[in-house]
Amino acid sequence: MDISVCVITKNEADKLEKCLLSLKKYNLEIVVVDTGSTDNTSAIIDKYADVSGSYKWCDDFSKARNYSISLAGNDWILVLDSDEWIETMNVDEVSTIINNQSDNCTGKIELINNINYDNELTRGVERITRLFNRKQCRYEGRIHEQVVSIDKNVVTAVDVPITVGHSGYMGSVDNKKKKAERNIRLLELELKENGPDAYIYYQLGKSYYMQGDYKNASGNFEKGLSFDLDPKLEYVQDMVETYGYSLLNEKRIPEMMFLQNIYSEFAVSADYVFLMGLAYMNNGLFDKAIEEFNKAKLYKLCKIDGCNSYKADYNIGVIYECLGDTAKAVLSYKKCQSYEPALKGLKRLGCN
Repeated sequence: MDISVCVITKNEADKLEKCLLSLKKYNLEIVVVDTGSTDNTSAIIDKYADVSGSYKWCDDFSKARNYSISLAGNDWILVLDSDEWIETMNVDEVSTIINNQSDNCTGKIELINNINYDNELTRGVERITRLFNRKQCRYEGRIHEQVVSIDKNVVTAVDVPITVGHSGYMGSVDNKKKKAERNIRLLELELKENGPDAYIYYQLGKSYYMQGDYKNASGNFEKGLSFDLDPKLEYVQDMVETYGYSLLNEKRIPEMMFLQNIYSEFAVSADYVFLMGLAYMNNGLFDKAIEEFNKAKLYKLCKIDGCNSYKADYNIGVIYECLGDTAKAVLSYKKCQSYEPALKGLKRLGCN
C-alpha cells in the first residue's frame, strides 16, 4: 500500500518498539520523528524506521506532526502515537477505500483505549480520524490536534478497517498526573492565544477529570457546553457524558437530572442511557433507573466496556439488593459473570 505511517515520539522507547513492530507485517513506510528523547529511542528508530527525523519541541503537537508528514514518501498518511499499535488491518479494504475515494476523504480508525481508572481496568472504544491525504489535509491545534482541510473544503470521513490499541491511560498515577499537567498547560496556552473554544474547554475538562479534579472538570465542561453545539458531534456527546460523571463524583446528584432535558438528542448510545440510569438511581428513582439500565442492554455497541451488559446488570442488582429483593439481586449479579463487584455482591448475599 502507498501509505506512510507517521509517528512522533519522546522517551517512550519500550512503547515505541511495540508500535513499530506491529507495523512490520504490513507494506507500510514507517516515518518516526524524535522530539528530544534521552533514553534509547534512537536505537529503536534505527531498528524499525524507514525514514527518521528530529524536531526541536516547541509545545505544539501539530507542528511536530506536520513536520513528520513532510518527510513521508507517500501522500496518504496514517498517524499513530508511540503508545499505540495496530491490532488488525484489512489491507485490501483500506487500499480499495483509498483508490475509490477522493483525495479530500479522511479515514476514521477504531481506537481501543485500555483504561486504568479508579482501580478498575476497562476498555473504551472510539472512532478517530487518522488516515488522510497530505495534499488536502494537515494538523491544527497546539494539543489534541485535529485533522483539517488545507483549503477549508468539506472533508468526507469514512470508517476504515484499522483497529489500533492504546495504552496511554494505563500508566502510573504519577505519570498520568504529569501528562495531564502538561496537557492543561498547553490547553491554557491555546485559550490565551486563540480565545474561548468549546473543544478546548472539553479537553481541559477531560484532563482535570483524569486527575480526579472533578470541580475543575465540571467547570470547564460547563464553559464548553455554553456554546451552541451540534449534539451529533462525538466530542459533544462525550463532553455531556463526562460532565454527568463529574457531577456524580462531586456528589452534585440532583444536578445530574439535566440529562432528562436533552435525552431525545443524546440517547443515541448505550453510554448515555446507562448514565441516565445512574442519575435516576442516585436520585432514588429506582424503577426509572432499572428501565434505563435495561434499555442500555439493547444497544449493540458502547464506548465504555460493560455499559450495555454487565455494568447495567450489576447496577440493577445493587438496586434490588438495596430494596431487599434478594432473589432478583442474585439473578442480576449472576448475569455479570466474572465482574468483581458483582461477585462481591453475591458473596454478601451468601452465594459462593
